[in-house]
Amino acid sequence: QVIPGHEARSVEALCWAAGERLFGAGLGGDISEYDLARLCVARSVDGCGGPIWSMAANSSGTQLAIGCEDGSVKLFQVVPGGIQFERNLDRRKGRILCLSWHPSDTHIAAGTIDALRVFDVSSGQTVQRIMVNYHVQKVQRECIVWSIAFLSSGTVVTSDSFGRVQFWDWERGTLLESHTVSTSAVLSLAVSEKEDSIVVGTSTGATYQFQLLPVKMGSLEKRWVRTKPFQHHTHDVRAVAHSSTALISGGLDAQLVIRPLMEKMQKKGYDAVLRKFTFPHRRLVSCARKARLLLFQFSQHLELWRLGSTDETGKDGEVLPLCRMPEHLVQLKSKGPEHIYCSCLSPCGSWIAYSTASRFHLYRVQYEGDSVSIKKVRKVPKLLLPAYQLQFSSDSSSLFVASARGSVHVLQLLEPGGCKHLHTFQPPSGSPEAVYLLASSADGHWLAAVGGDWAIHIYNLKCFKHHCTVPMYSCAVTALAIHPVTNNLVIAYSDQQLFEFSIPEKQYTAWSRTVQNCGLHKAWLERDSPITHIAFNPKNPSHILLHDLYMFCVLDKSLPLPDNSALLMNQSTLKQLPETARQRQLHAFKICKKFQPLLFADLLDENCLVMVERPIMDIKTQLPLPVQQKKFGT
Repeated sequence: QVIPGHEARSVEALCWAAGERLFGAGLGGDISEYDLARLCVARSVDGCGGPIWSMAANSSGTQLAIGCEDGSVKLFQVVPGGIQFERNLDRRKGRILCLSWHPSDTHIAAGTIDALRVFDVSSGQTVQRIMVNYHVQKVQRECIVWSIAFLSSGTVVTSDSFGRVQFWDWERGTLLESHTVSTSAVLSLAVSEKEDSIVVGTSTGATYQFQLLPVKMGSLEKRWVRTKPFQHHTHDVRAVAHSSTALISGGLDAQLVIRPLMEKMQKKGYDAVLRKFTFPHRRLVSCARKARLLLFQFSQHLELWRLGSTDETGKDGEVLPLCRMPEHLVQLKSKGPEHIYCSCLSPCGSWIAYSTASRFHLYRVQYEGDSVSIKKVRKVPKLLLPAYQLQFSSDSSSLFVASARGSVHVLQLLEPGGCKHLHTFQPPSGSPEAVYLLASSADGHWLAAVGGDWAIHIYNLKCFKHHCTVPMYSCAVTALAIHPVTNNLVIAYSDQQLFEFSIPEKQYTAWSRTVQNCGLHKAWLERDSPITHIAFNPKNPSHILLHDLYMFCVLDKSLPLPDNSALLMNQSTLKQLPETARQRQLHAFKICKKFQPLLFADLLDENCLVMVERPIMDIKTQLPLPVQQKKFGT
């Protein structure tokens, strides 16, 4: 799930409170509560202290503390339907960059520039002020306390811009331990639930684990020891979290890394493997097959491109010269500060639709020779907001709009440029969750919709009725598509399982039951990137085209499934074998890893496939320069 961004609303702090209520605050000065069903800001309250740098909830989740630019720490009470200002704590000069509650909720530790302060929550007074750089001789620059944690033992842990992780006795105001882990800043810090492990992130891209260990075997005396360094990032590690079994870090290089703690793992499996997430697991590219156009979605604009073409033919692996270069036709900018949430291009290329959190836009595109004209459809139905996914019908006559509470709106597109509302589908039992995936059949008869509750509903587009519900599965749906010939619904789940459901017969197909009985290959199930798109080859109905970020796969249902002893990626091996031996080793999965990272793949016609890559280096060249580190031997 994704909550759309906003140019005027930075997010400097996030915290959970009162169970599963999510709050955020930023430099705009507002505290926002997010609606996790509708994926938007439910309500906002002005913090009245200027930009907000930090926020933390107490252990019971009933109070929020925010640290402001003006040096104040403000307490808010979490009440049903919002938050309510309670009072200010003792205000001093200097912005409050980080906050942490004592587990007993009696005290709050706050980090500022050159100092940390401890507040008594009941009286609101500052009961301790510690200068973090008092022992450094001839300090020429200010020391910024970037992160802080208050342990139940009374120890306060700080990380600062001098590259230190320090442990303080807050009652005496004395330094217990100091560890210099980096020549640059330590930006983030998180403590495990048992308070026996700490993870910190630095501006060099490194993360370190500290563990509370006995001084010697059998001793009751324990000390904090830096035990494990990790270098999974290239830039600032701005956020870290510590779960019971993993260290989680996120950085300026736009990567989320989950590093499992192997000593906490009982057995090998999905949770015991390092995971890196760079790209969103949703569609950012749309394709108009007939017109050979691609629509790319960015945060605040859309780009329409015409694909190049070639007259040449060649051998496998050759790059063919183009007789017509790719052409950038239109750049469509979104007005206002809201980010684009979803977009879609019609199969004929004549319609473009996109949505932000509060606005829905529909455009009519007309092509005359080499010129392109685009006209906005002025009158669109008001009931569409918010839209979470957009899908045109295969004949470009209808637009399906995924909306809140499990609903899907059907719009009829009118010539020369207009639309009208035809129907709204609702799940029979109702749903509080928004629909996030849609798939329509090529014959215009069926529509499949998936909501945040992971239920898949099938609707009949001819009589506008609910047809059936696919049996519930315990994982999220990552991609689905309806076969153009058989009207079978192919579903990919987040645990890498594949199912095929016959819509006319309202049951799983024989091939799907075979897959579940035999099981998929171990190497397939251990992939960490979910299937994000499914397509079909009309020329060969037994072929299913699948892709994730790192591979493209043609699944041939007419061939046997591989067992775990077989090689899953066997294409290069098969090429070297004679025909008789090749037939014995053939199996259903044909996998290509040549194109990475793969954002989009689809069949344009029987003989042409389009792939969209987004090289990591293209993204990294747009980032600020990382902190330079001296490498041995250079």
